[in-house]
Amino acid sequence: MLTIELNNHSINCHIQYGKRKKVSITMDLPYMVTIKAPNGTSEDMIRQLVEQHGDVILKKSALMQRALDGPQAKEYEDEGKGKFLLFGKEHALHDLIPVEGLTEEELRANLKKFYFAECKRMIGERIGRYQQELKVKPKSVEIVDSPTKWGSCSWDKKLTFNYRLAMVPLEVMDYVIIHELCHIHHMNHDRSFWRRIGSIMPDYKAKEDYLMRNGRAMTL
Repeated sequence: MLTIELNNHSINCHIQYGKRKKVSITMDLPYMVTIKAPNGTSEDMIRQLVEQHGDVILKKSALMQRALDGPQAKEYEDEGKGKFLLFGKEHALHDLIPVEGLTEEELRANLKKFYFAECKRMIGERIGRYQQELKVKPKSVEIVDSPTKWGSCSWDKKLTFNYRLAMVPLEVMDYVIIHELCHIHHMNHDRSFWRRIGSIMPDYKAKEDYLMRNGRAMTL
């Protein structure tokens, strides 16, 4: 295990060597990265690569940590008057799902099903446009419940999206869609990856900032 200091944060690096041509960096927990590197790659080279991607690692770690810390649960008020987000806009609960005669547990479960369905529907409507622009095609698209990730792209082009994207503004959802589609050709967060995103969405950093600031509010 290699530990690297970035802006007063310790980044724990688990290194896996193997027969491969390039170095890749992935992250499943805050401030912990898995680095897959070609046999013979020096520790100094790995350290340099992590430092080059330091801003991205720290941003993503902060986002993951917020999610793991756990947001405050919403209050399910009488008659469904509580405010709940749908594509960035607030709605009374009873405008989204039936509420009469249901317990809080039942309301929460039904609302989650509603968000899953809306996320699947909207991503299905929007992803095709960006597939054409980026000239990529995912093998599959799945909506999931993830505590730390808004989306993911596997090595075999399978995309997943967090159902909570049904709560964010559509332009923010579009950013996550573009982000994961770009990973089909660029598995790492290197300069070419961010340039490709910027070519489709020049203000993508504002969308990242929105998720950083508001991600904890996207809860049931």
